[in-house]
Amino acid sequence: MSTQHHTVLIIGGGAAGVSVANNMRRQNSSIDIALIEPSEIHYYQPGFTIIGGGAYTMAKTSRKEADLIHPSVTWIKDYAETFQPDANTVTLRSGTSLSYDYLVVCPGLQLDWQKIEGLKETLNHNGVCSNYSAETVEYTWECIRNLQSGTALFTQPVMPIKCAGAPQKIMYLASDRFRKKGILDKISVEFCNAGPAMFGIPFFAKALDKVVADYGIKTHFQHNLVAIDGPAKTAFFEKTDADGNKTRVSKQFDMIHVTPPQSAPDFIKNSPLANPAGWVDLHEKTLQHNRYSNIFGLGDAGSTPNAKTAAAIRKQVPVVVDNILNLISGKALSDKYDGYGSCPLTTSLSTVMLAEFSYSGKVTPSFPILDPRQNRFIWWWGKTTGFPWMYWHMMLKGYRIDIPHKDTYVKQFLDDN
Repeated sequence: MSTQHHTVLIIGGGAAGVSVANNMRRQNSSIDIALIEPSEIHYYQPGFTIIGGGAYTMAKTSRKEADLIHPSVTWIKDYAETFQPDANTVTLRSGTSLSYDYLVVCPGLQLDWQKIEGLKETLNHNGVCSNYSAETVEYTWECIRNLQSGTALFTQPVMPIKCAGAPQKIMYLASDRFRKKGILDKISVEFCNAGPAMFGIPFFAKALDKVVADYGIKTHFQHNLVAIDGPAKTAFFEKTDADGNKTRVSKQFDMIHVTPPQSAPDFIKNSPLANPAGWVDLHEKTLQHNRYSNIFGLGDAGSTPNAKTAAAIRKQVPVVVDNILNLISGKALSDKYDGYGSCPLTTSLSTVMLAEFSYSGKVTPSFPILDPRQNRFIWWWGKTTGFPWMYWHMMLKGYRIDIPHKDTYVKQFLDDN
């Protein structure tokens, strides 16, 4: 078995991994950095929602991984398989063993399609679509474009998932499409959510209730999708009542957008790095591993209770990079990550509600003079143009984009009831 050593070894070449590698290179021009990532294509996943809504293209969300990683960073095109943190080593699927001084773990989430009975067999057929994969997202737009009447279901599983607002974003884009075609009254749009409300933060949930009412969307809370019969156009849900009792109910559909259950990758769950729930066990503010001081993590696979979004990663990257460099130079760790995340909620084909928040659901807008509950065109421009540009040309290239956010908001924005 061959062994390679690197000062900093990064697991995962998505938004978090590439940003950490390139940001660290900008902070230190000589440190030895290696990144493990098997995929040759990198996707801007926030763009998948608007691909499904027919307002974006796959080409705009895709880049070659090789073009994103700084040439001085060693790219290891393989899968991490097992961790030996007491020996400071990682074993790859190929059998190669890599040793490190510092490890950064950010492999993202896995999509658990198999947890919904019948889904894998019918996905991309029979009106069963999902924005959550590059292989399936374009079929979402096909379903929305072709639907003329009937029932359109949109599902949301048990949390956590990538961007908690994404399951309803595509529903609003579809509803706006139907309205613009003059067929919204011919289609029953229904939201089947395993959770108890439109959004986990009441401040935004109340505003989203108004969006739902405007489109005439029917909501079914505590409805968790458990099975699909594609040819029969039937979805089966586990419904939980106020006393916690569960019953199985079915709904017919003409199209159904499925948000699959999600979890940390299996190789993380089965590793010494995982907490009892299977996530990389991290300190909430320093992003250092709670048991192994030379290991850090960020992004969707981490245990920190923030929204799993690219905006959260943008704020996490400098904390991880600075803390590794602090350890190298014998300085104290920074505890600056406050749980910030952002969810640009696409409420129509021209408006977005920019939800920003930190730990404990504290509302933390970057532009506090603007009511964050308002649907605005400027955030639609951000969603389709500004934020992707920042992602490709700033964040992934290792530049720090520090837009301060506030942990208070103007008093008149508070709800009175």
